Amino acid sequence: MSKIGKKNIMIPKDSSIKIEGSNLTITGPKGTKKLSINDKIFSSKLTESKFQLLPLEKKVDKKTSVMWGTYRSLIDNAVKGVSVGHEKILELNGVGFRANLKGQKLNLQIGFSHDVDFNIPKEIKITVEKQTIIKINGVDKELVSKIAADIKSLKPVEPYKAKGIKEKGQFVLRKEGKKK
Repeated sequence: MSKIGKKNIMIPKDSSIKIEGSNLTITGPKGTKKLSINDKIFSSKLTESKFQLLPLEKKVDKKTSVMWGTYRSLIDNAVKGVSVGHEKILELNGVGFRANLKGQKLNLQIGFSHDVDFNIPKEIKITVEKQTIIKINGVDKELVSKIAADIKSLKPVEPYKAKGIKEKGQFVLRKEGKKK
């Protein structure tokens, strides 16, 4: 039995889940998200403020247990995304490192001889505060994390002076410099 899969998903008052066969449509104040579950393995149970995913078989094998927890987490992330949204905060560290928004592009000055332009998808909202802090918001947790990872990969944090793009609260293992 899956520990995570057994838990109920609490649905906020302003959000709703609609079940159509194997498809789930989750709507809330931030937007709408569609998911599909395998209806040959799982059944869903919906009450007014709780959603539960249950396996069809009485005896649950290892693969079903893993998938049960995975589907439950995906549905829970979608419910949180449409109700409050997901957010990642990136910090730019380095002399002259700054970020600006130019229309649907994020313009980054990160120590190269040229500026780096990053195209922002329509589903994602990016705001820049103090030129060194980038906030990424969206409904889909996977897309928000992917965009944050793509921006971080443009200038990874180096271990000597910790210059680069990192997430807020990310630990950087620092190395000692050259000795004389």
